[in-house]
Amino acid sequence: MSGRLPAVRPRQVIKVLEVKGWRLARSKGSHHHFTHRNYPAVISVPVHPGDIKRGTLAGILKDAGISRDEFRRLL
Repeated sequence: MSGRLPAVRPRQVIKVLEVKGWRLARSKGSHHHFTHRNYPAVISVPVHPGDIKRGTLAGILKDAGISRDEFRRLL
């Protein structure tokens, strides 16, 4: 059922990342950086007021190895 990603708040994205085993490594300004013991990537989540842009969300999910369907299910 892939397709368009839903509009979500930064805290919702962080919750899904934490469920998938990503942990907050550090934060600088309004960006929180997450690491995972099984992935070499560092994922940055912008924690700004309002929703995360869909393109930014798609990049975060790609780097985290989370499919769109799985993301919707974990919301």
